[in-house]
Amino acid sequence: MIITMLLPPRYDERKWTLARQIGVNHAITKAMPSLSGKPAPYDLASLRSIQQEFSEVGFILHGLEGDQFDMQSIKLGLANRDEWIERYQQMLRNMGQLGIRLLCYNFMASVGWYRTRTNVVERGSALVSEFNHEDAQDLVSEEQRIDELKLWDNLHYFLDAVLPVAQEAGVEMSLHPDDPPISPLKGIGRILTSAEAFEKVWQRYPISANKITFCQATFKLMDENLFALSARWLNEKRINYLHLRDVTGNKYHFRETFHDNGSTPMAELLQHYAKHGFDGPLRPDHAPVMYGESQGTFDSGLSAGYEITGKIFAIGYIKGILEKGGISLKQN
Repeated sequence: MIITMLLPPRYDERKWTLARQIGVNHAITKAMPSLSGKPAPYDLASLRSIQQEFSEVGFILHGLEGDQFDMQSIKLGLANRDEWIERYQQMLRNMGQLGIRLLCYNFMASVGWYRTRTNVVERGSALVSEFNHEDAQDLVSEEQRIDELKLWDNLHYFLDAVLPVAQEAGVEMSLHPDDPPISPLKGIGRILTSAEAFEKVWQRYPISANKITFCQATFKLMDENLFALSARWLNEKRINYLHLRDVTGNKYHFRETFHDNGSTPMAELLQHYAKHGFDGPLRPDHAPVMYGESQGTFDSGLSAGYEITGKIFAIGYIKGILEKGGISLKQN
């Protein structure tokens, strides 16, 4: 397996240095202009410069994650979506040219992953985020709303256009579930809220470029059997990326936890993934904010749950599980 970390696309001395010191050699980044200070990665020179900057300090830029530019026109099906899809296609070609083979993406319109609180006290006064559906009843503006049927149409339109380009470029598009997996949310339809939805996508696009980000906490909140579901999809070679975190509660009311402090059997699952052939990239997802850090917000790009200390703990925990289970790590 390959341990990765989601890192800012612009040099961050503390985060980048600490990641290298704990043995992380593979970076995932979100290269949107507001974070990178550069043009979006449909600009080849921009993406190459980000890749080179990571390389200069010892990282392999393994993949991109999230919306790399404003995707609202595509997700809402606005009049100018074709020009933005063309830019997305060019980004895929650029990634292929530079050897960046993983693109983790989502199709959450108007509101991305979402929590109602970010200051819930966890073990030792660490802070985590929480979602409570009762506190998420305020609606977005009318122009930001979309129903599930239209969103499915827009996803199909998008994938019809971009998956063939990804296939040709050698890039695997790894679809992330909606977080939280409920619909509607704040008046917005959500469609990737069950394993059945991913089967629907696969039936329409049964090609190797169409992959899944197995975010185990989100699928857990769907009440899916993580062992059975991941075994089936791994045997079908559909999972190419793991997100590891844990939660307590149900999809209508839950909070994040430390990686060792929830009910998910992390060690058993990692051994299970290896048993079924997974040897690709994984990363610790949201982690608690620990002493001396400040919790992020949901308008900062790399938002709540993305400070470094909790990720350091998580990577040490994951490495220990892998070593104990005899699961080898790829360094290059």
